[in-house]
Amino acid sequence: MRPDILNPLFAEATALKGVGTAVAKPLTRLGLERAVDLAFHLPVGWIERQKVRRLEEAEIGRMVGVVLTAVDYRTSGSSRAPFRIVAQDESGDPVSIVYFGKNSGWPRKLFPLHEPRFVSGRLDRFGEDLQIVHPDHVVPLAEAATIPSVEPVYGLSEGIANGKMRELVRQAVERAPDLPEWIEPGLLAGRGWPSWHDALVTAHEVPAAMKARERLAYDEVFAGQLALMLLRASTRRRRGTPVEGDGHLRDTLQLPFTPTGAQRRAMAEIGGDMAQAVPMLRLLQGDVGSGKTLVALMALLNAVEAGGQGAFLAPTEILARQHFASLQRMLAGLPVNIAILTGRDKGKAREATLMGLADGTIHILVGTHAIFQDSVTYRNLTLAVIDEQHRFGVAQRLLLAAKGQRTPHLLVMTATPIPRTLTLMQYGEMDVSRLDEMPPGRQPIDTRVMSDERIEDVIEGLGRHIGAGRQAYWVCPLVEQTDTEDDAAAEARAAILRARFGEDRVGLVHGRMSGPDKDAVMEAFAANRLQLLVATTVIEVGVDVPNATLMIVEGAERFGLAQLHQLRGRVGRGDQRSFCILLHGGPLSETGRARLALMRETNDGFLIAEKDLELRGGGDLLGTRQSGEQSFRLASAEQIAALVDAAHDDARLLVDRDGGLDSPRGAAARTCLYLFERDAAVGLLRAG
Repeated sequence: MRPDILNPLFAEATALKGVGTAVAKPLTRLGLERAVDLAFHLPVGWIERQKVRRLEEAEIGRMVGVVLTAVDYRTSGSSRAPFRIVAQDESGDPVSIVYFGKNSGWPRKLFPLHEPRFVSGRLDRFGEDLQIVHPDHVVPLAEAATIPSVEPVYGLSEGIANGKMRELVRQAVERAPDLPEWIEPGLLAGRGWPSWHDALVTAHEVPAAMKARERLAYDEVFAGQLALMLLRASTRRRRGTPVEGDGHLRDTLQLPFTPTGAQRRAMAEIGGDMAQAVPMLRLLQGDVGSGKTLVALMALLNAVEAGGQGAFLAPTEILARQHFASLQRMLAGLPVNIAILTGRDKGKAREATLMGLADGTIHILVGTHAIFQDSVTYRNLTLAVIDEQHRFGVAQRLLLAAKGQRTPHLLVMTATPIPRTLTLMQYGEMDVSRLDEMPPGRQPIDTRVMSDERIEDVIEGLGRHIGAGRQAYWVCPLVEQTDTEDDAAAEARAAILRARFGEDRVGLVHGRMSGPDKDAVMEAFAANRLQLLVATTVIEVGVDVPNATLMIVEGAERFGLAQLHQLRGRVGRGDQRSFCILLHGGPLSETGRARLALMRETNDGFLIAEKDLELRGGGDLLGTRQSGEQSFRLASAEQIAALVDAAHDDARLLVDRDGGLDSPRGAAARTCLYLFERDAAVGLLRAG
């Protein structure tokens, strides 16, 4: 339960003075629905006013504050002409106060003739004359002291002005209590950070308050790291089942190639973890085509040899069915019963699968989220493998963990190479194995970057490619952050290509299609009944068609590099040379050019991920498109990279040395978890 001391901060924004229905709407659009959201809505810029007595002291082009007296109004017969107020400073020097718009009544009322007013605005020169266009403040002299020399500028939405936002943020920050310190004293002193409360106040008041902003960013990163550490501690306190198979299944597995050194190393690390009574928590990172499935299969067979069951969880139905088919092929001839369970499986087939899991006759289950359901029970689940972890959250990890009599060992696989910084942010509770070698025979993909002005040449080349008996993908651009518009772009491109190559040769898959319809198209493509597949990024991961040797990505500049690398990895899966064409629109920015050049120069996914983070920050990697796991309001990508190591070490110190949440510092850290809404970890600790 949230500590009472935080309740004023977590009140609805409507509890603040001046927030009615009209103001609540733009606040909701900005995601500022509670006082805490407003308190964490940090300034995006600053207005610094140069307060002067005479205009000659002011710098042209700056915001100024000066006492002026209106001496004349000037209007023109044209409705387009501005309304001008001729005003003078205390020494009689003139300046024009300019308002655009038809209504001159309001400026007259604001600035009556011969009555001095304190005026704030940007001082510019128009020809030989000084002018201030649409001043931001015109107030009686008695109110001049209320206009600050330094004023924060906030992110706004239509219907709320900066002054109103500033007032609401002030009220929200006033609700913030003094909180006990959760940062380790040596770290706090070494960094020279203020207290949490002082940092919050200062960040809204002082433009150069870098220490204050850094402190707030650290607190947010620390809360995330501590939540992951508590998850790890909770899991490791649970009883697992030591799993150590005798090798009789693994030794008889017929492999088409010798495992790489990296695969053998990962298998040994996983085997060592599974032999312990403490449940394994391991992340298996591998580039596209590095052989993660084989490593996972060996772990599953280890579980089966020892009398247990394994679950293999895929993020989509297409991938679940594909994994099922490839595992069936690899297990051919072995006495291992493998089954599949997805949301589409109904009736007798589903009942038979559930019975087989409950009585132990099914050894390995492949499926989607359907394998989480309450009706799914296992006789002895000892290993869970989760593929493409960035599509799953901590909550799903825990749900699956609850399926065994004891907590199963957990192996998470991701084919999206993740920079070390973000590995810590998203998987800080896990040990990491890396597959950094490619199996023999895997060819580098020839990548070309071209302007979309040459799209006709590309389509002609595509025709020759298909004519030679090969297959190809055409991925359509991300139009907006909405699947609907992405799908419309794919439908339009498919119509053009069908008109060119024939209806029966071009397939289309996009996000709005039903699971069975998508699967039917994918199966037709895999069987070479379709030669060209037009798609949105639903084919981003896992699709395996060896005869497809050409990938065309339209609007490539709109994709993250990690996504482009994933898409490129759909080709080059057979023994034929493969190509990837990245089509870009318009003139590219310098960063855009550098990013696409990197794709052309290297096939190394780990290098691409690190460079992508350098070139454009953590945006997409930490954002909704790929992660959806942790979002940060106070910490920028650069701050996360700079602070995550210290936060990781501090969180581990608290859990391992300083008594966890039961110590005095731990009690303060518990408040930090609630403040940054990572409090699910507190429940985890209780449950553990």
